[in-house]
Amino acid sequence: MFSLFRSHARRIGDAKEALARRFLEGQGLRHVAHNVACRHGEIDLVMRDQHTLIFVEVRYRRSERYGGAAASVDRHKQARLSAAAGYYLQRYPTDLPCRFDVVAIGADDRIQWIQSAFDGALS
Repeated sequence: MFSLFRSHARRIGDAKEALARRFLEGQGLRHVAHNVACRHGEIDLVMRDQHTLIFVEVRYRRSERYGGAAASVDRHKQARLSAAAGYYLQRYPTDLPCRFDVVAIGADDRIQWIQSAFDGALS
């Protein structure tokens, strides 16, 4: 039963990440990578504009209860994303400045793009 739920949840997550990617590409960003995993966690999307490498966390919530999708990126999640981004930058060094964005998707597929959503300490 759990694996069926996980499989369904993964399909939904993949669809929402694809929706976020299309949205960001429509805003002029270029896709670099997706689902970058390491022991610290996973970066949903890595995008870039002309001058910035952007680590994107995609969050979907069917309900606005408890603050909705954007509110679910708490300090613990931010720390994990920052660590995963550090891993990415060790493997793929760049001189570009980096930032962390959040794409929050509501039940009606309404997208909220939060640029520079938090400061991640990258070393």
